Amino acid sequence: MKSALLLALCICCASAAPPKLTFTKSFPGSVPPYCSVEIDRSGALVYKESPTDDQPIKAQVPDNDVAPLFALAQELGYFKNPIESGLKVANTGKKTFRYESEDAKVTEVVFNYSIMEAAQHLLDRFENIAASERAWIDLDRTVHFDHLGINDSLAQVEELWLKKQLIAPEQFIPLLTRISSHESIMHLARERAARLKDEFIASKAADGAASQKEE
Repeated sequence: MKSALLLALCICCASAAPPKLTFTKSFPGSVPPYCSVEIDRSGALVYKESPTDDQPIKAQVPDNDVAPLFALAQELGYFKNPIESGLKVANTGKKTFRYESEDAKVTEVVFNYSIMEAAQHLLDRFENIAASERAWIDLDRTVHFDHLGINDSLAQVEELWLKKQLIAPEQFIPLLTRISSHESIMHLARERAARLKDEFIASKAADGAASQKEE
């Protein structure tokens, strides 16, 4: 009997998934008209620009970016209560915050505009993630199909980086490595890619050292 109970407990623990947050935004006429950011507590990120996208962008987000998301979700009661302001403001798209707990219980809230500070901060963070993934998509596209557009795509990445809005910069390192070592790409873009690559690697190393110090 004890063995059976232990086995059942082990299976239950193994099947339990980490809690997950999902942000979706639907705004026809905007670019893109739809986006979805899904991230679990381990930092596994899935980004889509269509509800039926079967090849989403996947990345790993460091804990120092993940933890604030879940802290804000907790501050908002894991979306069990309305956050819509009710004010007469312009339509900025249908937005949804969704939380799925470890035991698969789901709570979500839909809104256009909220005056709650925690909701605004959470929205900003999700928007930064979406902008980072769009920047990655655009850079990947230019690397494969539009070498003349690479420097402009790199400029977008760098702008997000300088504004401290670029999420998980290490996901860009393979593309930056390819650009900086590809002789058919113009020198200006190669230099920019090499510099950003060095900055991203240094930032990752600094974050790792800080985490070890905290432990």
